[in-house]
Amino acid sequence: MHNRRSFIKSTGLATAITAIGCNASTQKNTSKIQEYPKIISTWKHLEDNKAALDELLSGSSVLDAIETGIRMAENNAEDLSVGVGGLPDRDGNITLDACIMDSAGKAGSVSFLQGIRHPISLARKVMENTPHVMLTGAGAQQYAREIGFPLEDLSTVESNKAFAEWKKKSIYKPKINIENHDTVGMLAIDNNGNLAGGCSTSGVAYKMHGRVGDSPIIGAGLFVDNDYGAATATGMGELVLRTLGSFLVVELMRQGATPAEACKDAVMRIVDKGNYQDLQVGYVAMDKQGNTGAYSLVSGFNYTETTKSDSVILDADSYLD
Repeated sequence: MHNRRSFIKSTGLATAITAIGCNASTQKNTSKIQEYPKIISTWKHLEDNKAALDELLSGSSVLDAIETGIRMAENNAEDLSVGVGGLPDRDGNITLDACIMDSAGKAGSVSFLQGIRHPISLARKVMENTPHVMLTGAGAQQYAREIGFPLEDLSTVESNKAFAEWKKKSIYKPKINIENHDTVGMLAIDNNGNLAGGCSTSGVAYKMHGRVGDSPIIGAGLFVDNDYGAATATGMGELVLRTLGSFLVVELMRQGATPAEACKDAVMRIVDKGNYQDLQVGYVAMDKQGNTGAYSLVSGFNYTETTKSDSVILDADSYLD
């Protein structure tokens, strides 16, 4: 098993971690400011990132950019892990989770949502128009209907075909990686250095009915602190939930770690806990200066980074090949 103490020492994080309780301003990451604005997302979301960037360049807010980019992913019927066409649970129900956070620290979330095409937009409505952070299940759907969201059948020919094939053996092996990823997580920074983030998912395919993963949980699937940075997660949500991974990544950046160092240490927390065999978790992060980083438990995790100058898909470093 990985010795976390030696890892911390070797990566230079020992000072950062022992700095808990010190004046945070003395620990702030002082990396060189990168090009603004910038969008980063889990997996291959070139078009979604571009839509988010175009929204920012048009003069809209960083939160508008996040919603626009993720809505595009949710609307893509060819993506079997988000929104319309998402793979169902083992009873054949498509259940969706999403959350969103803005630069002021406000957050909105929906979970176990059925029949609503754009859970990211509903999560934003929860954040902006209710006294709550999270609505779930039938209550979330009821609120969506009350404010004008149409109820839709989100299944597609492809998702129905995949479910019919799965039912032949009904074996649940949630291998989540590039060939079967489960989440779009997106972070953005605007010209003023303001951050926002969001994530959306249909969850692990063929899960138990009622299962909710990390994606709608603030601090697990997503966390934004406008003073220090933002992070989002993908992969097996149970592993992320047990370590509050996205909050951990941002907290490590607050203590002085780079985004890449913070993502790596969050993965190593999972390694230290054990019981991660044949599973995947990946983190992406962006700090206040626009520096980005990523790390995953297993190789095969990639992420997309987009600026006015370029848009690239990058392979994350990993603990296991």
